Amino acid sequence: MITYEEVLRRLFALADEGYRVFQSKLLKNDAIRVIGVRTPALRALAKEWKGEIDALLTFPDEYYEVTMLKCAVASLLPYTQLVSVVDRLVGLLDNWATCDMFAPACIRKHRDLFRPNILRYLADGRVFVRRFALTTLLHFYVTEEELPFVLDCLRQADAREYYVSMAAAWLTAEILVKFFDRGAAFLREGALLPETHNRAIRKACESFRLTQEQKALLRAMRAECHKKE
Repeated sequence: MITYEEVLRRLFALADEGYRVFQSKLLKNDAIRVIGVRTPALRALAKEWKGEIDALLTFPDEYYEVTMLKCAVASLLPYTQLVSVVDRLVGLLDNWATCDMFAPACIRKHRDLFRPNILRYLADGRVFVRRFALTTLLHFYVTEEELPFVLDCLRQADAREYYVSMAAAWLTAEILVKFFDRGAAFLREGALLPETHNRAIRKACESFRLTQEQKALLRAMRAECHKKE
C-alpha cells in the first residue's frame, strides 16, 4: 500500500516550476497549492496506482495534484467501484481543471444507472459539483438516445455562476455541432440565461464542424438575444 509520503516524493520529483506558475494562474485561486506536475505524468502515476484508490482517499488534499491523482485513479475504476467513491470525489472538486479532467470512462456503458447522480449533482449548491454534472453529460451523454435527458438537464441547471455557465455553454455547443437542428430549436426556447446562450453560440461558431450557413444562423440568434435584454 502506498503512503502519502511516497506520493509526495514522486510528485515533487516530477515538478516543473514554470508549469507550476502557469497552472496556478489558470486556476485563478491562490488557495490552491500547486506542485507543477503535468497532466500526462499524473495520468501515468494513476495507471501505476490503479489499485490504490482506498489508500489515496485517506490522504489530505493539500495539493492540487493529490486531488487530481485521486480523480484520475477513480476514472479507471469499474462502475461498481466508482459509484462507491464518486460522491466523495465530486465533493472535493474546487476548480475547473480537476472537474473537467474527472471523466470516469465506465459511465459511458452505464449512462442509465448514473442519471440519478447527475440530477442530484445538478441540484447541489456547490459550483463545481454542478459543473461536474454538466461536463459528465458533455463527455458521455450527447447521443441521439440521451439528448432529451441532456436538454432537460440544461433547462433545470442553475448556471448563474461563471464556471457553471461556461460548462452549460460548452455542452450546448456540442449539441449544436452534433444535432444542429435540435440544438437550435433548444436555443429558441430561451431556456438558457442570456450570458450562457451567447457563450454557447460563440463556442459553437468556433467549431470547424459547422457550416458557414449554420454559423450565420446562430449569430443571428445571438443578436436576437441581445435585443431582448
